[in-house]
Amino acid sequence: MGFLTNDKLVIVGAAGMIGSNMAQTAMMLKLTPNICLYDVYEPGLMGVAAEMDHCGFEGFNLTATTNVEEALTGAKYIISSGGFPRKEGMTREDLLKGNCQIAEDFGKNVKKYCPDVKHVVVIFNPADLTGLVVLLHSGLKPEQVTTLAALDSTRLQTELARYFGVPKAEVTGAHTYGGHGESMAVFTSAVKISGKPLSEMNVPAEDWAKIQHDTVQGGSNIIKLRGRSSFQSPAYCSVKMIEAAMGGEKYTLPAGTYVNDSKFQNVMMAMPTVIDATGVHFTEPEGTPEELASLQASYEHLCKMRNEIVELGIIPAIEDWGKYNPYL
Repeated sequence: MGFLTNDKLVIVGAAGMIGSNMAQTAMMLKLTPNICLYDVYEPGLMGVAAEMDHCGFEGFNLTATTNVEEALTGAKYIISSGGFPRKEGMTREDLLKGNCQIAEDFGKNVKKYCPDVKHVVVIFNPADLTGLVVLLHSGLKPEQVTTLAALDSTRLQTELARYFGVPKAEVTGAHTYGGHGESMAVFTSAVKISGKPLSEMNVPAEDWAKIQHDTVQGGSNIIKLRGRSSFQSPAYCSVKMIEAAMGGEKYTLPAGTYVNDSKFQNVMMAMPTVIDATGVHFTEPEGTPEELASLQASYEHLCKMRNEIVELGIIPAIEDWGKYNPYL
């Protein structure tokens, strides 16, 4: 089996658990022989590079650097997990401001060092906003930047499979849209369990409430179980996203994408999407009035958070976005 492409793939935040898992997954899938690991934390970065070497993968030109110019120059594909998690004592504003400022620097560096990059996947939280900031400052086209949103849907699928006692493959159409996290809009009207519509399964209200709760709290539950935030699932999903952008198997789980149409304006949000070699493409979700209302509420929550970082001075007012990115 050969490589999918020879183009340079850069993994930003490679010293972390997500980054190291992304590196290993990309190498196992043989996406490209040219992989660059980038992080500002050199000891951890060198440790990850050594681990990858010790795996015994053959045919790779694996490099590792703490120099952002060296890392991004010539990059055609990038996955960035290069933010930091919320810590004790930090406010929501602290997280917004800190990671969005990291996203701003990253976007500017993309524009400076690799303006010909083909696709960028942003996964550090709050991804709906950090992805928007990266898109704004990178000058890339909207179809070239996506954010990780699939975990909400895969967690919903997992909870439904567990509840009904069926293999996950028997649960189809389990998708969430809008914002990532507690503001997600859960769409169930298209869900089928072993081919039977969920609406015909007569799930008691209290059971459904628990399924929704466990879906929304899937990430926090992993922290309780493992003592750290999830890293294997975001790593795998994000690498599969970049694989699709490289021309591999299309990625059809919901992804965060820039939306500016008659219903939703100037936000990054999860929609029904397909990622392929031409980028990300979305359609309007179909659902019941209740589902569409929940999506509208999720959108309004995203607008509130976007306006908050405008007020903080992290991004300019919407009417000025075109000065930074002519595609917006």
